[in-house]
Amino acid sequence: MSDLKEINFFILDMDGTIYLEDKILSKTLDFLAKLEKTNKDYILLTNNSSKNRNDYQQKLSKMNINLPPEKIINSGETTAAYLAAQGRKKGKRIYLLGTDSLKKEMERFGHQIINKEKKIREKPEKVDYVVLGFDKTLTYQKLWDAHQLILSGVKYIATHPDLVCPLRGGKTQPDTGSMIELLAASTGMRPLIVGKPSKLTVEFILKRFNLKKSELAMVGDRLYTDMKMAHEAGITGILVLSGETKREDLKDLNDNQKYFNYVFEDVGGIINRL
Repeated sequence: MSDLKEINFFILDMDGTIYLEDKILSKTLDFLAKLEKTNKDYILLTNNSSKNRNDYQQKLSKMNINLPPEKIINSGETTAAYLAAQGRKKGKRIYLLGTDSLKKEMERFGHQIINKEKKIREKPEKVDYVVLGFDKTLTYQKLWDAHQLILSGVKYIATHPDLVCPLRGGKTQPDTGSMIELLAASTGMRPLIVGKPSKLTVEFILKRFNLKKSELAMVGDRLYTDMKMAHEAGITGILVLSGETKREDLKDLNDNQKYFNYVFEDVGGIINRL
């Protein structure tokens, strides 16, 4: 754990940390201004792979957060980059359970999406990976194809394990983790996860921005993704209670579940500690 004044680079979760659905949280702009004033760098990181970085850039601009796309990272990008680094062949043949935005992200890294090829589940040797993201266009056909390909031995990757995506008013919608459970029930198989809480995401960020772990902190609202990733990657974890995790959720945690080093009501609480 590093003192917050020694942190030079903040990884900021998005939904539940700096905004909730499509409404910016009250202290966000003050916090970002403080980071810039104290020469602290930051990126925005989300597990939501249903949108790509250009989609998020447009969404953030409506909240008066204007960033270049390079400073907005989601689990779709980290997954596409991970796949590109595997083996000698950069571009992989992928059967994708994901949105058009995730498809574009995969293609940006040179991957080929093969969903439209005929009778694909009968040709597992022609598929390098099954990739599961937050698929708001999920169909039974996709599930059946993925089910058969996974059982045939095709490597299986998921962008992230979030069970639900938070919405305003305390509501939620099924996320990738729920889809993982469905395929686990039918195949008995679980995917390699690249997004939070996997330390593969931290390794991606360290390499891209040429950082040391001691100068890096993760700020987020989820114990089992944001804070668990910080803990397992060996970086400082800052929990905020503006999203999924609430104060009462902390009462029954045992020492092995306390992944965070600091806890604040929201990002505004961090301002005076910088």
